[in-house]
Amino acid sequence: MAAQHTEAGRANALKGELRVHVEEPSAAPPAAVYELLANVRNHLEWAGDRQPKDNYRLLSIEAPEGRAIVGTEFSSTGADPMGRFADSSVVTEATAPSLFEFVTEANQTLKKGTVVVWTSVHRYEITPQERGSRIAYTIRTVRISRLPGMLAVFNVPGLRSLLLKFAGSNARRGVRNLARLAEERAGVSPAAGRRDG
Repeated sequence: MAAQHTEAGRANALKGELRVHVEEPSAAPPAAVYELLANVRNHLEWAGDRQPKDNYRLLSIEAPEGRAIVGTEFSSTGADPMGRFADSSVVTEATAPSLFEFVTEANQTLKKGTVVVWTSVHRYEITPQERGSRIAYTIRTVRISRLPGMLAVFNVPGLRSLLLKFAGSNARRGVRNLARLAEERAGVSPAAGRRDG
């Protein structure tokens, strides 16, 4: 399969952008949710320690102390069912208490040792609700350097939908963890209508 090339000349094997969007209510006010996002070291708790699966979680993070701003860079490692990630990220939007976004270049080492590079945009939009807030998380994968093995299904329409649905369930768990941790930190009871599935 011939790879497309991005404007920067980097190979892109994807035929189209991959997009996952999930939303979760939280009884915590938007400012409490935003603080957990903008203080990037907190990601290790809700996206790492609180994730129920050892093969889908953040494993480590190196970030400056305090609240990140546009241009703040950080690095992390993580695991997913296909292998391990070593990520470099930069904050691209940071508008308290409503919007936090960063772009990640992820080097994924598959179980057979192949390295694949992903470029993804992580966007968190926090809107006030009558009681607390609503967290909307969108991840857009705009580039994957190559698609060996199982990754090839990202270019097969029907199978792509199934993989994105699976990715959505994992993303939802992370956002749910974020919502619950924000409630704990704010000292409020969980949002009504929360889903634990």
